[in-house]
Amino acid sequence: MVPQRSPFLSRRLLAAAFAALCALALAACGRDPQAPPAAAVTLGSQNEMPKPAPAAVSEEDILKGTYWPPAKLDGGSARISCEYDYPRFGDGDTLESLDFFSLVDAMSPCQQRGVVRVRYQGKIGAGFTALTQRVAAMAARMEIPTRILDIDSSGGHVEEALRAGDSIAESGWAIWVRENSVCHSACVLVLAAGDTRSIEGKVGIHRLMRDRSTATSRAELSRELRAINQQVRDYLERNGVATAVSDLMMTVANRDLRILTPDELKQYGLDGTNAAQDDLDRIRLARKCGDDFVRRRESFRRAFDAQCMGTGKSFESMPECAEQLQAQFGFPDKTCPGESPADLYARDLPPPLLDEAAAGEGAAEPADGKPAGAAGKNEPPAKADKAAK
Repeated sequence: MVPQRSPFLSRRLLAAAFAALCALALAACGRDPQAPPAAAVTLGSQNEMPKPAPAAVSEEDILKGTYWPPAKLDGGSARISCEYDYPRFGDGDTLESLDFFSLVDAMSPCQQRGVVRVRYQGKIGAGFTALTQRVAAMAARMEIPTRILDIDSSGGHVEEALRAGDSIAESGWAIWVRENSVCHSACVLVLAAGDTRSIEGKVGIHRLMRDRSTATSRAELSRELRAINQQVRDYLERNGVATAVSDLMMTVANRDLRILTPDELKQYGLDGTNAAQDDLDRIRLARKCGDDFVRRRESFRRAFDAQCMGTGKSFESMPECAEQLQAQFGFPDKTCPGESPADLYARDLPPPLLDEAAAGEGAAEPADGKPAGAAGKNEPPAKADKAAK
């Protein structure tokens, strides 16, 4: 009796035979049976190979061009001024857009003056970061050396404050917290990044939280806080601010606020010249002009602070006062004439705000309607103009 074959087995045998025949046919043509068809490895034509993915473009490189990605101030407002003296001249025009040509229009009047002041009021967020980056990029194009961030902020996103601060630290900003303004919470991180800081308003700190915490227990919250605290400590250290500020923040509940006293601001390195930037400038000058030059320049600066920056001294008198001190400390220096401190102060301080003819008539009306009077509490503090350096 002839055994019956399973139909399923027959189909398997036929499929195996067919696969073997296909493999033999491919081999006869010199083709690898595992090779994918040509269409799978070419793009556009049989001779074109796949192109590597383009490298990521940095924000700095993007801002060197004229097409800037869309960005907007999402938590505050900004005004652009070319003047130091806000009681007399106000805060300038509102910046309506962060696109390239809006910045060109807003900042072009500041080219001749060499000063741009950004009055920002609002939260620290992505829009604020874009604002500082784009104003600095345009100031570099227009060769505007003095950039002032005149800030009034109750805080915002910690991560954006760190991003904005790192950008500010690399682009030569002075930061003002003027009278009736505040700088609280994450804003303190921005303040830390300035080359110089001039504070008349209130600076307050409390515990910093991640923008989007996922903690569900104290242990998880502790790990998150430890991580952000380490980031903040590293950031403060590279910006010449005492890391004790970060530790002090951890002791103040997020719903509370600790206002720092003037003595604490000085002690922690948040007011006046940025210690890290000062060291960097000293290293650069010593390399270029020698150690003796640096020592004499430091002595000059101390004398300038005592004699030219006292209470009641006008802005316009500072360059003249600096020039009178030069000879006492051996300036201008023959080996480094361009680095003489009187030249630096004269370059970085504003020229007279009004000439004699304009002073008698046609004086500018301030934007807030207040009379332009003599020096007083409403006049920008003398140290604020030093901060413009």
